[in-house]
Amino acid sequence: MGFLNGRMTFTRFRVGGPSPLPFSEEILGQLEAHKIGKHSPAEPVDGVSTGWGGGGHVLDVNFDLAKNLINDALHASIRVDTDKIPGTLLRAYTQIELDARAAMNPSGTPTKAQRQEAKEAAKARAESEASDGRFRRCNHYPILWDGREDILYVGSTSSNVVERATSLFRETFERTLEPITAGALAMGNPESIAESDRVAAKLGEGSLNLYGGDSGDQLATVAWVEKAPNMLDHLGNEFLVWLWHQLQNESDTIPLADGSDVAVMMAKTLTLDCPRGETGRDSLMDDSPTRLPEAFRALQSGKLPRKAGMIIVRHGAQYELTLQAESLAITGALLPKPEERLAPYEAKCERVDGLRHFAQTLDLLFDAYRSRKTAGTWAEEVGRIKKWITAA
Repeated sequence: MGFLNGRMTFTRFRVGGPSPLPFSEEILGQLEAHKIGKHSPAEPVDGVSTGWGGGGHVLDVNFDLAKNLINDALHASIRVDTDKIPGTLLRAYTQIELDARAAMNPSGTPTKAQRQEAKEAAKARAESEASDGRFRRCNHYPILWDGREDILYVGSTSSNVVERATSLFRETFERTLEPITAGALAMGNPESIAESDRVAAKLGEGSLNLYGGDSGDQLATVAWVEKAPNMLDHLGNEFLVWLWHQLQNESDTIPLADGSDVAVMMAKTLTLDCPRGETGRDSLMDDSPTRLPEAFRALQSGKLPRKAGMIIVRHGAQYELTLQAESLAITGALLPKPEERLAPYEAKCERVDGLRHFAQTLDLLFDAYRSRKTAGTWAEEVGRIKKWITAA
């Protein structure tokens, strides 16, 4: 999966600093200076090395303006190489060395010192063979830096890959990165600390409070809050509950702040989890999983939606995706195909514009929930949602 073809998977970040536009040869020079093989040697602990790749395929390490700069966006990849000696091979070499040493002893049994020597000899042999790369596993993940919006798209939802990619990006371009999560979108862009505190307090009012009771610290009962980048990321779970109620009880078309509408259907997959970490997880697969009786029973028992498949339509463009509630990470997103056949470069430009429109649609949909939550009528809406959840 990549940003220029096929289905998309990504985690998003806001990029700090001045606009990078227009992208130039200087950017390519920075990629070249930190490409795989130049950036850093393999880490001694896990044998992993990282660096930039050209983005075409796993062995592509070339950069040029025509290939990597598309429609005010920088497209490349992070390559992750792992040099790991197979455990079965290391054990075999160790046993061979042990047998050779044991044969020299009258007892036929190796001494403690000989056992240590055998381990060291086996390791040295394996490392010597590994030096030519025969045990190397190479993986690459697409990266797209949208210069217009100053958004970085990392083509993975794996925390390990995302951490390596963002670390490499910061080191290469000396830019700050802020995860675009549910909590970050809910906070918006407050202009001062006082404004930030006011917004956070407002967002904390009138919660659906589905996390295990009507009193006490709600956050303390949400098992995944401590690991989230933003303490308000649990609002992503509330967003999915609000959306679920909206679609089943009001309308499947939601007005957005820019004057457009978005049609939404929750489809294919739904994962609900116990926020207290006590009753486990329910993973449901169906054309309309939110209409399954077991889905509603899980919600009634206090479980929260953490991942949901969706089909959304805005401005005539239909997108299929799976949304992770707290991080707002996307997996398996399918963008509409162009109506007419385009030249290769124009098709890539169209693809980048499609990604921009898709991301904007997601943010506007979340903003529709945020606007409701911060409005004076939110308490009434909470009452309606709770009544719906507790209905027989």
